[in-house]
This record gives sequence, structure tokens and C-alpha cells, in this order.
Amino acid sequence: MSDHHEATINGVDVGKLLTTVDAIKAQPDLSNFKFRAETEWESGGRSRTSIRSFYGAGGEDNSRSKPFVIEGDEPPVLLGGNAGPNAVEIVLAGLASCLAVGFAYNAAVQGIRLEGLSLRLEGDIDLQGFLGLSAAVRPGYRNIRVSCHVKSDAPRDRLLALSEYVQRTSPVLDIIRNPVTVSIAIEN
Repeated sequence: MSDHHEATINGVDVGKLLTTVDAIKAQPDLSNFKFRAETEWESGGRSRTSIRSFYGAGGEDNSRSKPFVIEGDEPPVLLGGNAGPNAVEIVLAGLASCLAVGFAYNAAVQGIRLEGLSLRLEGDIDLQGFLGLSAAVRPGYRNIRVSCHVKSDAPRDRLLALSEYVQRTSPVLDIIRNPVTVSIAIEN
């Protein structure tokens, strides 16, 4: 790996990435991050989420001069105005983005050059759970399928091993596959 310390592979500065890994190995507390999102309901199925600062690497990060804004809505068939993707579509986007980062960063560290990477995600939901029509039907995804097309000159066995590693280390995939404690406080 040392021969890749100075390289930029897949748009990733491998030296900086490895320096970050070494810093966290030396100071494990640096690995604790706290991300935030603030959402305002607008009307009907429409909401607006702002994402700006977060806590990480031992301190508050205010490097974003403006917040990222995500418009959420429902399609007309679900009584929305199509002003943005709905929440379950945003979950698919979050998973896809996390997997793409995992592939790009881990491939770079392993010296695998990606010429292209595309992911197609599809999930199945039975609205009976969301609508409260059946306690036997969960309101969320029953399953999610990810099709990943990787263009690289790396041998197939290395790409399969990379995919397995990315799946083991993806935060969003872990969130989807494993229960996470969520507490909701109502404030007036």
C-alpha cells in the first residue's frame, strides 16, 4: 500500500485517506461523529430538510457556508405534488451514495482504478403497513435490490472481494440491515 501513499486514485487522495486512518488508530475518539438534519413540514406530503454542521474529528465542523437542502414530497398517486423524492426514495439515494463512496475509497486504497461505477436500487413496500391496514405488514421496505456495475481492469475476484468489504463497512447498509435505537421527543 505504501506505493499508493502519494497517488490520487478514483478522485481520492490516498495519502490523506491513509493519514486519516492512522490518526484514528492513534486516537480512537476522533472516530466519533454526530450528523444532524433539520426538517420543516410545509404542506401535505411536502417538507424541506436542511443539513449543515456536524460534530466530528474531535470538534464542531462548520465548513459548509450554506446548508444542503433536500425537498421531500410524495408523487400524485400518494397525494403529493412531486416537488421532490419521497422519504423512502431518499433512503435508496443514501444507500447508493454510501456504497459508491465505499467502492471508490476502498478501491483507491487497494490500488484498483475504477473507470466507471453505477448502482441501480429498487425496493418493495406494501402500503398496507404505512396506512395501518395490516399489523402483519411492516411499513418499511420488505427488500432492497442493488445492482452494481463496475468498470475496471481489476480481476473479477478482486472486485468481488472489494464488494464484500464495502458491504461489511457501509454505515448506511448497516443502518438498514440492523435495528437502530431511535427516540422521538414531542416538544410543544
